[in-house]
Amino acid sequence: MAFEIDFLPVGDGERGGDAIALRYGNLNGSRNEQVVIVVDGGTEDAGSNLVEHIKKYYKTDRIDLAILSHPDADYSSGLALILENMNVDLLCMHRPWEHAQDIKNAFQNGKLTIKGLRDNLKKSLEDAYQLESIARRKNIPISEPFSDFAKTEGWIVILGPSKEFYESLLPNFRETPKPKEAVTLITKMVTAVKEVINWIAEAWDKETLTDPQEGETSAENNTSVILLLQIDGKKFLFTADAGVEALNQAIRKAENLGVNLRDTGFVQIPHHGSKHNIGPSILNVAVGEKLQEKQTSKIAFVSAPKNGDPKHPSRKVVNAFMRRGTRVIATKESTKLFRSLDAPDRGWSDAEPLPFYDKVAE
Repeated sequence: MAFEIDFLPVGDGERGGDAIALRYGNLNGSRNEQVVIVVDGGTEDAGSNLVEHIKKYYKTDRIDLAILSHPDADYSSGLALILENMNVDLLCMHRPWEHAQDIKNAFQNGKLTIKGLRDNLKKSLEDAYQLESIARRKNIPISEPFSDFAKTEGWIVILGPSKEFYESLLPNFRETPKPKEAVTLITKMVTAVKEVINWIAEAWDKETLTDPQEGETSAENNTSVILLLQIDGKKFLFTADAGVEALNQAIRKAENLGVNLRDTGFVQIPHHGSKHNIGPSILNVAVGEKLQEKQTSKIAFVSAPKNGDPKHPSRKVVNAFMRRGTRVIATKESTKLFRSLDAPDRGWSDAEPLPFYDKVAE
């Protein structure tokens, strides 16, 4: 079965996001012989580019499934343009405000009402709430993606988050009321601080990447939808901005389902390649053990804004993937990333994989 996956660049400088389109089926046949999916829409500019890209290369204005991985504005803003300008059959997104009743008791303010909490979440996550509003106006069905009832049958498997894990993170979202101490310990907010970069030596047999500590990823990012696509025996793993806690839960879910993630041929590197989101322990389980010699049987894409922080993607992370037989390609090195099999020829040249680095940021 043919497929093609497109990562469009999002952002410039410090801010980045994801804007992903893919389709599979008989790509030289009629639209009814294909499935078209959008995963996140990036910023408004990226969303506009995504609309034009799908119309030009997929030759359709119908989307079978649109997915919002998590409610950050640089993932949801562009998706609003997809909903407004294309015909979407199903929107898959979390709706935090619908969980107000279940999480109300997690906050210190005993006078907080369910309605007050619901309104607070809608206001603080305005860009995500806009998607629900558009979907309701256009009669687009909405489904919340949780791993609780995931099965290996079918072409899409939700590996994370579970509803319980998701609701444990909600009280720690930005701009929500102050949570109780017991809930605060579940995760903590991370504030980005600019640092002077110190470069250290690294070699094929010397891995300096270490496992991040729990709590290094924000609550919003840890609610990211982690999904596995299974197309004609091939596996594609999408991780959005998930951190250690979320990825470990997804790995356990895959194990419970009898899914071997090591034979996944395509992986999205989480959170623009940050070393705070992934380490050797997760890579060894989800990608594979370190190899004695360089191999490039697998491929990983990473969304990283052009002219951005040189640590995104982290050189340590790039090297770690390469040690496990995976080529790494970043959007900041190309205008668009394109992975395909038996898809119509676009006349595009091959993207250059990132090199193995002999110096990495400490």
